[in-house]
Amino acid sequence: MQILYFAWLRERIGKTGEELTPPSTITTARALVGWLRGQGAGYAAAFADEKLIRCAINQEFCPLDSSLEGVREIAFFPPVTGG
Repeated sequence: MQILYFAWLRERIGKTGEELTPPSTITTARALVGWLRGQGAGYAAAFADEKLIRCAINQEFCPLDSSLEGVREIAFFPPVTGG
């Protein structure tokens, strides 16, 4: 699965994205966040406060409780504000 990071998540992790195969026990975006948090200090910093994380699955905004079944791409970003 292609995982993309935007804004300060990208800065803390140190990359714009990566291709990963999480364990089969990771079935939701929320579980993926928890798994990523354990992948190193940058990930832990980026995903420290789950309330500040939004995601898009296959380029559609989704809640973190969304299933990862059939997901090709997931993007993580901070809340978006407009003006």
